[in-house]
Amino acid sequence: MRLELWNGQGISLGPEPTVTIRARGLAGLQAVARSTLDALGEAYVEGEIDIEGALPDVIAVAADLAAQGGGDPARAAPASRQAHSRARDRAAIAYHYDVSNEFYAAWLDPRMVYSCAYFHDEADTLEQAQLQKIDHILTKLALRPGQRLLDIGCGWGALAIRAAERFGARVLGVTLSQQQYELARERVAAAGLAGRVEIRIEDYRDVRGQFDRITSVGMFEHVGLANLATYFRRMHALLADDGVALNHGITSTDPESRDSPYGGGDFIERYVFPDGELPHLGLVARTMAEAGLEVMDVENLRRHYALTCRHWAERFEAAGPRLLELAGEKRHRIWRVYLAGCAHAFDQGWVAIHQVLAVKQGATGKGRCR
Repeated sequence: MRLELWNGQGISLGPEPTVTIRARGLAGLQAVARSTLDALGEAYVEGEIDIEGALPDVIAVAADLAAQGGGDPARAAPASRQAHSRARDRAAIAYHYDVSNEFYAAWLDPRMVYSCAYFHDEADTLEQAQLQKIDHILTKLALRPGQRLLDIGCGWGALAIRAAERFGARVLGVTLSQQQYELARERVAAAGLAGRVEIRIEDYRDVRGQFDRITSVGMFEHVGLANLATYFRRMHALLADDGVALNHGITSTDPESRDSPYGGGDFIERYVFPDGELPHLGLVARTMAEAGLEVMDVENLRRHYALTCRHWAERFEAAGPRLLELAGEKRHRIWRVYLAGCAHAFDQGWVAIHQVLAVKQGATGKGRCR
């Protein structure tokens, strides 16, 4: 890398640097000296430093600075291990998802699936891989025509629409995002599925009824560690006795469910996912068992998510001017480093993502083996 100061002076820390970090003032220089991902990310988002170079190279340099410059590899315990109120959760969801539908449409696939894709081959397009992910989930569930499916955290409705169109299910999708709700309803109506798919703004704790199948994709990261037991107990209560549920979510790779190293988790908490907390897979399985759910299958999609994030980061870069116009410079900077940083974090195994398939403990499956 090359470090440049506000007066034009600079120094290259190695031959032929591919990344330049330019400090706009003393605060930016101090952030580089602190060498944590949190300090560097904050300095970039707040305009105290500028960066030049390909985003994967920039993130790799930042991680090297954190690792070699005295950054602490120890993972911090999440600071907000407390129960989340409905109002608090809705505010956190609004901060992240209600930027604008146009903002997300500019770099997601056409279905606007904002979760880990499933690649049969690295050459798959993002659109192919996201549809493959949805079908992978619905096939794992053995979803059948006429069954009632609950999609917790339904996003912009892609899974709900696919479940009704291809698998013949009757679907309830719930979200806390006003903008997701509005666009999902529009898409359901445009697909002619208003009689088979219902979209609501509703907290998962307030849903009532019984469902043959339950999906939760990219949502439980918002639940909070203190609420994990409540979340899985609610899933158990909503699931029919012979039903099947699938939880798809990002997990910590630390056995104690601590944050990503070098301050990466602190940056995400402050700027990207307020109140987001990641449990380790062991905690997920134990809490599900305590809630009366039997784990039937577990799949780690960490490498799939690294590739997904690379696609998103590339598309984000390509749409840069439009995104800057839609979101403003600060939010544009947040998401720019966040997406590229996530690709690096999944590549390095700092975080993982698991699909966990479960039934009620003791469920017979009525003669079925899946």
